[in-house]
Amino acid sequence: MSTTAVQAPAYQGTDKLLYGIIMGVIAFWMFAQTTLNIAPDMQRELGLDSSMMNIAVAITALFSGIFIVVVGGLADRVGRVKVVNIGFFLNMAGSLLIGLAPTGDLAAPFLLVGRALQGLSAACIMPASLALVKTYWDGPARQRAVSLWSIGSWGGSGVCSLFGGLVTANFGWRYIFFASIVVSVIGLLMIKGTPESKVESKGDYKFDFAGVVTFMIAMVALQIVVTQGNKLGWMSPLILSLIAVTVVFGSLFFRIESTAAQGFVDFKLFRNSTYTGATISNFLLNGVAGTLLVSLQLVQLGGNMSAQDAGALTLGYAIAIIAFIRVGEKLLQRFGARKPMIWGCLITGLAILLLSPANLLLADYKILAMIGYTLFGVGLAFYATPSTDAALSSLPAAQAGSGAGIYKMASSLGAAFGVAISAAIFTALGANPESVSWLEGVITFVGRQDNLAVREAAIIALMFNVFMVAVAIMSIMLTVPKAGPKKAS
Repeated sequence: MSTTAVQAPAYQGTDKLLYGIIMGVIAFWMFAQTTLNIAPDMQRELGLDSSMMNIAVAITALFSGIFIVVVGGLADRVGRVKVVNIGFFLNMAGSLLIGLAPTGDLAAPFLLVGRALQGLSAACIMPASLALVKTYWDGPARQRAVSLWSIGSWGGSGVCSLFGGLVTANFGWRYIFFASIVVSVIGLLMIKGTPESKVESKGDYKFDFAGVVTFMIAMVALQIVVTQGNKLGWMSPLILSLIAVTVVFGSLFFRIESTAAQGFVDFKLFRNSTYTGATISNFLLNGVAGTLLVSLQLVQLGGNMSAQDAGALTLGYAIAIIAFIRVGEKLLQRFGARKPMIWGCLITGLAILLLSPANLLLADYKILAMIGYTLFGVGLAFYATPSTDAALSSLPAAQAGSGAGIYKMASSLGAAFGVAISAAIFTALGANPESVSWLEGVITFVGRQDNLAVREAAIIALMFNVFMVAVAIMSIMLTVPKAGPKKAS
């Protein structure tokens, strides 16, 4: 099967379209991701246990990662505007379920379904909106559109903790999701009237149903193992069965995709070592989102800070990630991709180390945290553009679309599993103080002694994030070639 682009008609409302698209990006990154900070408040009000709340936090990125490649391909064929609209409606439905979630037995179903719908919304909006940017803008205008789209994405992710804390403290966490519905309605109205954009298919197109289903079963089973293993018991029949499901369906997925003519994951892309290294490091660097969840819960559960005060510590992250995105682009042009990718990882690792000394007094920790969050934003900003360029510029033009989809899938799945594993470590060790009591003989914990379990658990969970950064650096050094300055195109 081959496809050719259908020429999009001239459209005079591109500014309105652009800001409508940004509303969709913000609806996910600034609203859905607030759960990294407000999870303790949601958990207390809804009466959930910590393991169920961990699933709710991670499931949005998981569903986004599972479906982003598939939905991106469907958008090319059924229409990008149509898929963006579907994304808005999914976010509205998901946000409404979360905002209206009752306490008691129905809390978990409302919350989990709502968060899953938000993940599907992101899978619709992210790839389809970028395709619309490519369709309706050219040259410098396209660069401006991409920059604004990126600021909506990266800026939203940086502001989410601060925003979530402010709204929770002054209005209640439910209003975050009601506001998300309002933003989605505004986005829908702004893209209304946009001419449809899609490709014209030649030949028979077969949806990769078997690949999608096996992949989804394997990923969901693995997510449950990670988040519920400690609660249910790692050697319990259910957890062992889910591990078997993960292995069996993961193997089936690999076998199906290796032979499928139109599989949604093309494993031949990974024969390119540069692409492989950039994608693996992208997965791991997105995985350190678990740092935010652990460090923000540390100061709330261990230091009795409110979500608003905890979110305020991340102000430097919000500013840095927006301010330094373009610096990463300039570093790419001057040094090539490899050096700024490594520098970004090193700065991110340093940031996590600064967020790790939970043995200090809260006043001292807050100073280190403000510096750490700022460096966290700088490191990710240095890494982002060079990594994306290394992944996509190393592929032939014919593979750019599928390569970009898998790269973005790695981002979402990295965040899903990084947050889930960090939360699982933090929750499990915090509930079993004796398992980490040996730290008291290695590190002196000053101040209060009634919160040692939380502080010790946070240190171990944050060290896991440092480990992910170290593996990311190794993958870059082993795969991304040394190169001279990259000329701006």
